[in-house]
Amino acid sequence: MPKIKTIEYFRVLPRWLFVKVCDEQGEHGWGEATLEGHTQAVEGCLDALRQRFVGYEADDIEHLWQTAYRLGFYRGGPVLMSALAGIDIALWDLKARRLHVPLYQLFGGKVRHKVKVYAWIGGDRPRDVEAAAKERHAQGFRAIKMNATEDVDWLDSPNALEASVERLKTVKALGMDAGLDFHGRVHKPMSKQLTKALEPYHPLFIEEPLLSEHPEGIKQLSLLTTIPIALGERLYSRWDVKRFLHDTSVDILQPDASIEDVACFTIDVITIVADLALWWYI
Repeated sequence: MPKIKTIEYFRVLPRWLFVKVCDEQGEHGWGEATLEGHTQAVEGCLDALRQRFVGYEADDIEHLWQTAYRLGFYRGGPVLMSALAGIDIALWDLKARRLHVPLYQLFGGKVRHKVKVYAWIGGDRPRDVEAAAKERHAQGFRAIKMNATEDVDWLDSPNALEASVERLKTVKALGMDAGLDFHGRVHKPMSKQLTKALEPYHPLFIEEPLLSEHPEGIKQLSLLTTIPIALGERLYSRWDVKRFLHDTSVDILQPDASIEDVACFTIDVITIVADLALWWYI
């Protein structure tokens, strides 16, 4: 079987980091290792992984992952997992190219022929929401995601939350659904109030109403609202996901394989997490 010949990485402004893996037969694959704000740290980790894995069999993707993750004393975290995801995704891409099949064929084939999607509109400033939502509606979208709030203090006036409610009402008035991304930047005293204020207007979900590092607070919030809670982009492994499955505080899991913010989950691990989520009807 062909061995890994080269592992390269490339910065693409403003924030992306791509990984290219080539084997001895000239095949190649691309992956993403973006970790916004920590590009140099991921590049350093890729340098270390490159020294270890050049010469490994390109088909032994799981063996490579386990070696990278388990042989070090310190495991996990966004830097290692982003670098590892970049190589892992590139190896899966390489294998699919060599076999001349779409990648999904290596994971059991298609599950569906179409899927509903939503579009991002930003939404930090109330005056921009209606125009942006109308533009997405004209493109055929019937659901959007937007920021839940402007800047909010740890403990702020309840009046600071009124604009958030008005933005959601504006989108709903256009006949569209909306998910609201809190980005974990709303602290618990305000998050509880905002969630309660939004509930009568039925958002699709609220994303990261608190940071993932505060699972007790997320559990508490889940008991106070009927709005579905989503999170996952700041979870870096299947073990990070485990707690949220067991305490049933999350309704929608959002593991990221490769997006503009973070690329920490490998493709095969996402399929594992998806199977685990089925056990809890998530």
